[in-house]
Amino acid sequence: MKYLPLLIAALLRKKVRTLLTLLSVAAAFALFGMLDAVRVAFEAPRSVVGIDRLITSSRLSLIQPLPAAYRARIASLPGVRAVTFASWFGGIYQDPKNFFANFAVDPATYFDMYPELVLPPAQRLAFLKTRTGAVVGQTLADRFGWRVGDRIPLKATIFPNRDGSAVWTFALVGIFQAAAPELRASERQMLFHHDYFDEGRDLDQGTVGWYVERVTDPTQAARVAQAIDRQFANSAYETRTQSEREFQLAFAEQIGDIGLIVKAIMGAVFFTLVLLTGNTMAQSLRERIPELAVLKTIGFTNRAVLLLVLAEAVLLLWIGGLLGLVLARLSLPAIREATAGQIDLSMQTESWVLGLGLMTVIGIAVGLPPALKAMRMRIVDALAGR
Repeated sequence: MKYLPLLIAALLRKKVRTLLTLLSVAAAFALFGMLDAVRVAFEAPRSVVGIDRLITSSRLSLIQPLPAAYRARIASLPGVRAVTFASWFGGIYQDPKNFFANFAVDPATYFDMYPELVLPPAQRLAFLKTRTGAVVGQTLADRFGWRVGDRIPLKATIFPNRDGSAVWTFALVGIFQAAAPELRASERQMLFHHDYFDEGRDLDQGTVGWYVERVTDPTQAARVAQAIDRQFANSAYETRTQSEREFQLAFAEQIGDIGLIVKAIMGAVFFTLVLLTGNTMAQSLRERIPELAVLKTIGFTNRAVLLLVLAEAVLLLWIGGLLGLVLARLSLPAIREATAGQIDLSMQTESWVLGLGLMTVIGIAVGLPPALKAMRMRIVDALAGR
């Protein structure tokens, strides 16, 4: 710590250049913080809810439907305790920017399969009895100001109504809530009668999007999944059964390999950062050669000079990097609010640890070449300007 004033003085020698470099480092690590939050959201499960649930979809594609007749065959398999189903609708409310998840489900069994979605008994009964009925999550209802009794029109993007209209109208009969705060993302969806949907569409009647199974023993989930897929092997509609988490990732990654995209962007950002900070450190060393020679003259060893230059580079990365991570942390709630909760990200401890590790590694990488040059520098040549 006794050399900290010396390090700060070195950084403040060219205040404008140091400030611009710090802002560049902060911008890079702010982007890293937000992108790593996306990576963690896609790669790390946060809850044990649904550990006993499996999802069966088409082996070919998530958009390929499955026959409704598969339900009874799945339910008859050993280890399967309950089965329900759902289909993606993809409707739009008023404007394309008002996107939210909307599914056709079996009202008699869906909420039994998902007990973490809490719907009052009276509203659940109304949902069961109202053919055009729909229920929405509390967060979604708050977003649009919906109340029970409202009529909600959705414009179809995939399934036009059989009457020739692109608009499907639903009666809002219930509003459900998540059983725990960490599950509030599930409140951003709308559910409605699958029978109403199946009768009103022209395409793929008599099919469902996917099946959801609850297994008797979660430790035997893999065996049950294999048994389900064997049941339909070599048929016209082969299946793929996986855990609920794997299904959610596959559903989201239809737009591409999210993890690879995020890592590629971060790689490009940090490659540019290395070039920028490396040039800054090299230029700083060239300007301070006589000063470093004086340090050696008054008794600083070669090793001490090397560590000073190296510590200067690491300190520069730490200050800028921590500033960037703090900015990323502060921006995530703003992103959640701007998207009405559609994008709900948070920075985990592993992101901070990984960020600090990257700051240190990059600091050493850009500081080591000039530090070695300073260590090998001869006092006479440095004072003579050679």
